[in-house]
Amino acid sequence: LAIRPQIANVATIRGIIVWIDPSMENYTIDSEKEYGQDCWDITTERLWGHVDWFAFGHYWGWGMKALVIRHYGILWTISIMWELTEMMFGHLLPNFYECWWDNMILDVLICNGLGIFTGMQVCKFLEMREYKWESIKNIRTTKGKFKRALLQFTPESWTHVRWLDPNSGYMRIIGIAQFILIWQVVELNTFFIKHIFPMPAEHPICVIRILMSGLISAPTIRQYYSYITDPCCKRVGTQLWVFIMILFSELILVVKFGLELFSHTQISKLVLWFCLNIIVTCAGVFVSVKIYRFRHTKAVKSNRRTTEKEIFLSSQDEGEQSDQHSEWESDAINRLLADKEPVRRSPRHSAKKVDYSAAETRRRKVQLPP
Repeated sequence: LAIRPQIANVATIRGIIVWIDPSMENYTIDSEKEYGQDCWDITTERLWGHVDWFAFGHYWGWGMKALVIRHYGILWTISIMWELTEMMFGHLLPNFYECWWDNMILDVLICNGLGIFTGMQVCKFLEMREYKWESIKNIRTTKGKFKRALLQFTPESWTHVRWLDPNSGYMRIIGIAQFILIWQVVELNTFFIKHIFPMPAEHPICVIRILMSGLISAPTIRQYYSYITDPCCKRVGTQLWVFIMILFSELILVVKFGLELFSHTQISKLVLWFCLNIIVTCAGVFVSVKIYRFRHTKAVKSNRRTTEKEIFLSSQDEGEQSDQHSEWESDAINRLLADKEPVRRSPRHSAKKVDYSAAETRRRKVQLPP
């Protein structure tokens, strides 16, 4: 249906959904929970009532997004931009209306923020860990075998990514703005599809679609990242083209069967949403670059101080060893001179009473301690 929407109609798609799940025959979108009522009535019971499976979905979803994007700046930019997207499209999708504390505190700071932090910590762990792929037969303990069995399901390698290079040009900013805009359209397709073909968000069709999109997006984002960051990469990968075709097929499906819904679109809000995408993206890139430069400068200064300290300590150690070698050499020479008896000469050689040549020769043959 997503590939050939011209042969389908609303009744056909609705009939397929009812055939898969007969309980959807009498389901209406008006039966969904509303979040944007009595926003100033803030109680503990109401706050706890908003901690439902949707809150866990926010946390889990942003943890998975962090695993594929792997950049705090872009993740926070998308998170904030999505809340603005909900505000701009609230006149079309009523369940987008949420209270201010639900948007900014529960969603952005708590659920999304914890998910982003958890995902980035997992990325950091996978970047730093050492993989030991020895055979399970060589592991003696039961705990070691169990741990090795779990590691079988982890990736063999994990690449560190760097979306924002402070020395990159304006094309990098355009590439990231394009990435964020496409991400917003993918998320909007999810909500428009379940609104035009009424289904609850927890329905298996919606859940399977989200999981499939997540699996497909992993290699897609990797290919797009290589395309905009690697000068040697001249074209995008096939997986990215497949993902874009799926995206536009869903968008065509939404536009075709949602004409009545889109007839209520407020053009001013749509233009404002597009402008906000550009502004928020540029702001996110600017802040990310400033933070990176601050951290990079701080790291360089710290490494410089560490290097200078190591050089100073090394020079001190070399000086102490040199003084110690000089003391050992002087002691050895003094012992040689003390043991040597002076050689008696004839009166005509009375000016040279002592011959130190033998002592000097012996001194040269002395093996000084290291």
